[in-house]
Amino acid sequence: MKLILAIVNNDDSNVVISALTNRGFEVTRLSTTGGFLNVGNTTLLIGTEENRIEDAKEILKVFSSTRKAVKSSHESFGRGLRNDSVAEEVAVGGATYFVLGVDEFGRI
Repeated sequence: MKLILAIVNNDDSNVVISALTNRGFEVTRLSTTGGFLNVGNTTLLIGTEENRIEDAKEILKVFSSTRKAVKSSHESFGRGLRNDSVAEEVAVGGATYFVLGVDEFGRI
């Protein structure tokens, strides 16, 4: 058994979760905040058999879109450090995932 930790943008989370559950994956949603731009993310915990990992990764790829956003450069350093920062275009969205081995799984 494997555990996929997938971090997706909040804007994509509902459609990603829907696609995963429609394909029979069980998903737990955690609200998280990214450290770089301090934007809301959703971390998904997806328990699956090893032979289904590629299916889950394909769903993440299809339903986690990357897009451009304009952010002040001070946002990456924390709020309130500088108000005169120049805005810049950055890529947001997409998905970051980790596949971890599971030594034991149970339900109580």
